[in-house]
Amino acid sequence: MNAVMSLKGRDFLTLLDFSTEEILDLLALAADLKAKQKAGVSYTPLSGKTMAMIFEKPSTRTRVSFEVGMIQLGGQAMYLNGNHLQLGRGETIADTARVLSQYVDVIMIRTFAHQKVEELAEYASVPVINGLTDDDHPCQALADLLTIYEVKKTFQGVKLAYVGDGNNVANALLVAAAKVGMDVAIACPPGYEPKKEYVEAACRVGEQTGAAVTVTHDPLVAVAGADAIYTDVWTSMGQESESSERLQVFQPYQVNEELVKAAKPDYLFLHCLPAHRGEEVTAGVMDGPNSVVFEQAGNRLHAQKAILLSVL
Repeated sequence: MNAVMSLKGRDFLTLLDFSTEEILDLLALAADLKAKQKAGVSYTPLSGKTMAMIFEKPSTRTRVSFEVGMIQLGGQAMYLNGNHLQLGRGETIADTARVLSQYVDVIMIRTFAHQKVEELAEYASVPVINGLTDDDHPCQALADLLTIYEVKKTFQGVKLAYVGDGNNVANALLVAAAKVGMDVAIACPPGYEPKKEYVEAACRVGEQTGAAVTVTHDPLVAVAGADAIYTDVWTSMGQESESSERLQVFQPYQVNEELVKAAKPDYLFLHCLPAHRGEEVTAGVMDGPNSVVFEQAGNRLHAQKAILLSVL
């Protein structure tokens, strides 16, 4: 695979750093690795390799998928709680990066400030993977692309609608969709839009790939004619104090049976999980026949195996 050749030694911080061809190569590699696993083929090219996983935010899918992925590829992964590292006692990110680089072959970090991931990558001599920051979630977006492609078989002429909070997932989806030439429409309440720099970057990319990029306050505009509808929780980690206010502000942005009527009949419903049924999505949509949320969660494993294999 071309991705394996071209990405060796690279950091994986945001999909903005990767070309359309590199992203498509990663998706092809993920699909190949998934097929190997389904066929029961043992494939362990990362034997002897070790990954450090730093978690400063709780995790289910990120931790399990990365750890299992590394094991399936023949390597080992170690869980490091950010509070238990010397980071929690004031050691600089730069020093932590330099030390871990002496021990492991790759570092994955799930944290708050995107700047922390960038600094870790600057000082580490091994690849650094962004497992999530407040600004971006590129590993999730790659799995999302894989999920949509598996069903639709193309990105051309496909429209992805995201309804809800313009958070890290929305930022990553804007870029991911634009990179592969898929139309993307984001509907958020006023004041909760995706970060301006991600919107502008997606628009620039879309001009090259033919993807239409829309940010609106009207959920019906976003969902109209959509091939896929995506949402996320209204209150992300670190925003718990805003929960009651957000429940009111976002109520008109619930993905429910009425809203999805504006999409194509065979639309896909996606959610990065965990989901709060009755808040951002109704149980009928979440558990309905158009939902692919658990296949999507499963694809985190294959997308992340592709990333690991490529950078190592």
